[in-house]
Amino acid sequence: MSFEGAKSISLYMDPYDNPPPNAPAKGEPMFNVPFMPLMVAAGLIALYFAQRQLPDGGMSWGMRPVDLQQGYYGGLFTHMVVHGGWLHVLMNAFAVVAFGSPVARDFDKPLGPTGWLAFFIVCGLIAGAGYAALHAGDTTPVVGASGAAFGLIGASLRLMAGPGFLIPIFHPAVLRASAAWMGVNLLTGLLGSTLSGQGASIAWEAHAVGFVAGIILIGPFHAIFSRKNHPLLANHR
Repeated sequence: MSFEGAKSISLYMDPYDNPPPNAPAKGEPMFNVPFMPLMVAAGLIALYFAQRQLPDGGMSWGMRPVDLQQGYYGGLFTHMVVHGGWLHVLMNAFAVVAFGSPVARDFDKPLGPTGWLAFFIVCGLIAGAGYAALHAGDTTPVVGASGAAFGLIGASLRLMAGPGFLIPIFHPAVLRASAAWMGVNLLTGLLGSTLSGQGASIAWEAHAVGFVAGIILIGPFHAIFSRKNHPLLANHR
C-alpha cells in the first residue's frame, strides 16, 4: 500500500534506495547541522564547564528517586544539564547533533525549533520519571541528558525515509533498529561505572524509557510541527 502525493516507497527494502522527493541535493554541505541541536549540544558542554566549578561537582542537581516520592521535582529537570564526566557529556552532545538533526529537519514549521526543544525536554522528563518509578526510594543521584538523547534516537528511526515521512512504529526496519539500539543500551548499562563519576549513576533504564517515549511521541510532534506531514505506509507484497 502506498500513499498519495509522493513516489511509492517500499520500506521492506532500504528506504534510501528510493529517496523521497524532498531529499537534499547531492551538493548540500556534509556538515549542515540545524541550529537547535547544535545550540543544545554546545550548551551541554558549556554547562559542564560551569558544573565543574560547583562545590559538589553539580551532583546536588542530580535526580534522586526518593526526592520525587517526597514531592521535590526540581531534580527531574536539572539532572539533564549535569553530567558525570567529560566522556558522558561529549557522548550526549554527539547524540544530540547526530540524532537531533533529522528531527529538527522534520520540524520545518515556523515553531519547529520550539517543538524540537519541547520534544527533547519531554523525553528527558519521561525518562527520569520512568527511572524513578523503577527505583522508588533510591537515594543515588542520576545525572545526564542521556534519556532525552535516546528520545531523539528513537524518533530518528521513524524518520529514516527523510524529513516529512513518518515510518510506522511496528515496521520491520524500525523494529530491527530498535532491537540493535536496546542492545547498545544494555552494553552502556554494563559500562556505566566507567562512564559515570563523582558518585552519580548513568541509568540504562532511563535510556530505554526515553527511547520508547521518543519513538511514540514523534508521531504527534511530527503531525504538529512538520509542514510536509506524510504518513509513510509500507507496500505489502
